[in-house]
Amino acid sequence: MGTPSAPPSVTASAYGARAHARAQEGTPADAMPVVPASEWPEPPPGVAAGDLVWAETVAGGNYTHKVLARGTELRLTDLTGDACAHLLLHCADRPWERMNTADTVKVLWNAYLGEGHLLLSDQGRVLASVVQDTSGRHDALTGTSTLARNAARYGDGTPQSSSPAGRELFKLAALKNGLTPRDLPPSVSFFQGVRIAEDGTTVFTGSAGPGASVTLRAEQEVTVLLANVPHPLDPRPRYVCGDLRVVAYRSRPTAPGDALWDAAPEGRRAFLNTADHLTARGLA
Repeated sequence: MGTPSAPPSVTASAYGARAHARAQEGTPADAMPVVPASEWPEPPPGVAAGDLVWAETVAGGNYTHKVLARGTELRLTDLTGDACAHLLLHCADRPWERMNTADTVKVLWNAYLGEGHLLLSDQGRVLASVVQDTSGRHDALTGTSTLARNAARYGDGTPQSSSPAGRELFKLAALKNGLTPRDLPPSVSFFQGVRIAEDGTTVFTGSAGPGASVTLRAEQEVTVLLANVPHPLDPRPRYVCGDLRVVAYRSRPTAPGDALWDAAPEGRRAFLNTADHLTARGLA
């Protein structure tokens, strides 16, 4: 008796491939991101479905990106307690102005991200503000993982592997927005914390647990790049990263008279710099 032949692939012909692709409509594999975002089944409390502009769940080891209008609020939620949202921000129409983590820490006299913190560019302007935080476990000091580090730790760090590095995923997100690897500065990360001990050593504090969220408000039109990968200091030997929920909706930018505008002299100056720039361009 001969060896049984394998059944023909359902995608062996163009007709079969088309039928297979169309059969995916409405399945989880086809559902992310939700388009239009207004069909997302769980808008944040107080947010009308019609105000949603971005809604998806990003699995561990994956990335996403979007250009958001000024005043848009972006809510990130760690669904399992194992997500780590590495974030980069660029001004949408002039990507040479981008988030500067050193100035974000230095100008505001605070190395620990949280509610009320401003994400600054190297021009002293506000790209986004943190308006809500239930996690308290974030990091503006370490950056994301690299190809070499993941290859040493997990055996591979390429985007197609089972252990992609954050910088490699950022490169893909950048290319889809007309950016190059040279446009990728150090990132900040949310939901996996780092603290500096009295002796100067870096201490990984991990997650606050499932369901923690952080909400950012875009203070200019920004290109958002997100990579959901394990934190570089996560001590676990396996590549562990849980689902990240990403939901954005229309709101309004911070304005004079808002508590955040006047919370600190350095922040007020950054908001004034931002308003001056936008006013000169006829955008505010």
